[in-house]
Amino acid sequence: MRPCWGWGTTLAALAAICLVPRATPRLEAQSVGRQPPPDSTESRARGRLFDSADPLQFTLTADFGAIVKQRGTEKTSQPGVLSYVAATGDSVVLDVQLRTRGHWRLAACQYPPLKVEFDREKTAHTLFAKQGSLKLTVQCRGGSSWANYLLEEYLIYRAYNLLTERSFRARLARVTYVDARGKHPAETRHAFFVEDDDRMARRNDLKVFPQKGVYQNELNFDQTGLTMVFQYMIGNTDFAVSALHNIVLIRDSAGVVYPVPYDFDWSGVIWTPYAQPDVRLPIRTVRQRIFRGTCRAPEELTVLFGRFNAQKDAMYALYHGLESEGLEPNRVKQALDYYDQFFKIINDPGDTRREFIRTCKDN
Repeated sequence: MRPCWGWGTTLAALAAICLVPRATPRLEAQSVGRQPPPDSTESRARGRLFDSADPLQFTLTADFGAIVKQRGTEKTSQPGVLSYVAATGDSVVLDVQLRTRGHWRLAACQYPPLKVEFDREKTAHTLFAKQGSLKLTVQCRGGSSWANYLLEEYLIYRAYNLLTERSFRARLARVTYVDARGKHPAETRHAFFVEDDDRMARRNDLKVFPQKGVYQNELNFDQTGLTMVFQYMIGNTDFAVSALHNIVLIRDSAGVVYPVPYDFDWSGVIWTPYAQPDVRLPIRTVRQRIFRGTCRAPEELTVLFGRFNAQKDAMYALYHGLESEGLEPNRVKQALDYYDQFFKIINDPGDTRREFIRTCKDN
């Protein structure tokens, strides 16, 4: 691949130079190029962004020096170019807007999380068709440990997808970041896109319900139980339903509301260096689990636990499957050992009473 900086040319042209290692036809979504009709085989073959688990490979070209300075509440979008080689061999070049997002990671990470905004009119017949804006979760810092944390957070999204469609889909990617000003060499790191709130809701024939002050006992009982047992499984306490902290609520036409969790980097199963439990909780480390759901009868818990038992092998396979992307075997073992403890607890009546019944809350 050619050098990707110092060419003194436009962003779009720079992205094309960096992306294409061999002579290929170039498909620019912003120009009148060769674009297949909506019902063509080529168009269908591209699929939707979250229909596949195969890792993407794309290049982001932008003034990242300006972007990473956007750490306050007032953020200004910066122009960029997202480019990739399609399955047909064509290069696809899309103008995008990039801005920082988030809270803790925005303040503390070397590489802040991003939001990528697309022009819907110019993404037709590309992998990003119908996408307005997407969260891009990036590696917080350089180094193999931080790469593992990123991959493990992605896997938590995938694990929850196995349990329910009322969940955010994620798509892993290998992203090459190109500094448009040529001040830094290109770097390639893993990241993943997270499905947009509204699209997740529409996929489930529901609508986002952005109402704070809603408590667990006002939500769908079964879905809330699933969510809370899942948070217990991964050792995550960094959420609050009533404050909409790392929880999105979605509502059906009958007014029934369902919780959907996201942002799992403070989970005990990952055990990032910065993850600490809230001082108001009776745990001293995120590796300690605590059930933060409402009280349930033993038979109701048994039904919930059955859903987890049914997906155990598939969850474990996800972790082993990502070793090909660089997830280190010792990290896989640590995660699965942690999950082994969970499955032991939910299949032991005594442990279940201690962890889920004696410590539950009424609302």
